[in-house]
Amino acid sequence: MPLRLDQLRRHALARSLFAPTSLPAALRRLGFVQADPLRAPAKAQDLTLRHRVRGYRAGELEQRYPALPIEEDFFVNYGFLPREVQALLHPRAERRPWDGARWQQAHAVRDFVRARGEAHPREVDARFDHGTVGNWFGGRTRASTELLDGLHHRGLLRVARREGGTRLYASREPTPAPVDPLTALDTLADLLLQTYAPLPEPGLLQLLSLLMAGGVPQWRHLRAATLERARARWPGAELDGLRWYWPEGEDPARSRRHDPERVCLLAPFDPVVWDRRRFELFWGWAYRFEAYVPPAQRQRGHYALPLLWRDQVIGWANLKVRDGRLDANLGYVTARPTEPAYDQALDEELGRMSEFLGLG
Repeated sequence: MPLRLDQLRRHALARSLFAPTSLPAALRRLGFVQADPLRAPAKAQDLTLRHRVRGYRAGELEQRYPALPIEEDFFVNYGFLPREVQALLHPRAERRPWDGARWQQAHAVRDFVRARGEAHPREVDARFDHGTVGNWFGGRTRASTELLDGLHHRGLLRVARREGGTRLYASREPTPAPVDPLTALDTLADLLLQTYAPLPEPGLLQLLSLLMAGGVPQWRHLRAATLERARARWPGAELDGLRWYWPEGEDPARSRRHDPERVCLLAPFDPVVWDRRRFELFWGWAYRFEAYVPPAQRQRGHYALPLLWRDQVIGWANLKVRDGRLDANLGYVTARPTEPAYDQALDEELGRMSEFLGLG
């Protein structure tokens, strides 16, 4: 029988919103967790993990990070990924080439970090007087901060841990280039599929473009070859003129979500939500992240969390903590469901969110 869109939708939910497990197991299964610094009411990485990790609390990933086999780095966006996968991203091409004088400063900063074991940016600022440099937003940034970021991007420093949300750095030895770049790219493309499947062709193209632009710019000339190899080895099907892909061994026609009667408030960068084109195909309305949109132009709010009920995203919620209690402002695409099962499921989800935030 031909594959249907509702089967792809259920498969996307079932494979991504799996039964809650341990944090290491959830990270392995997700493959990549996108990070974002905004807290509304918690960081995006925590909002993503809370559905997939038993008893998860906001900030737990940051607290446990030093003991986990993961790294902070840029993949298709900035986030957390397995250490062995992160090694495939390096040696990475430079975003902004440094001249000889800048490299001399960078080597001095790296030697300082290596000698200390790990270093806070303010310690680097206190040790060196590098002044300021222009940043991407037209303003000025401390040069030492730009050096730390640049060394991290080049794979010469790693994030050892965070302190109050600030990255503390440790030295990292340069990674030798893979013997076969296409084999490395196959592994990275497979991780994209693991995280975001089932993927429509436009979503695959977008993810590969982001990977080549920021994750492995040294291999952007291999994008077409990587795409063809992925198309050849991944299972898939055509639906309404659009090709879809999923990992080997999966059958979208047989997927069942482990807890379909549950309401889930999803992060803006959750794998279920990330592909905005797929989101609109699945649920018939356009979701946009509006945190950086001027307030007067927002349609759904500063940090609207898509509201999933059963296998439909029926609305959104903006959450705030006021006087130690969770305040939820809900909106619906059409109308609020009237059945009692929905009211109970929503109350349970808001209760889980309160526990996750430590509100009691």
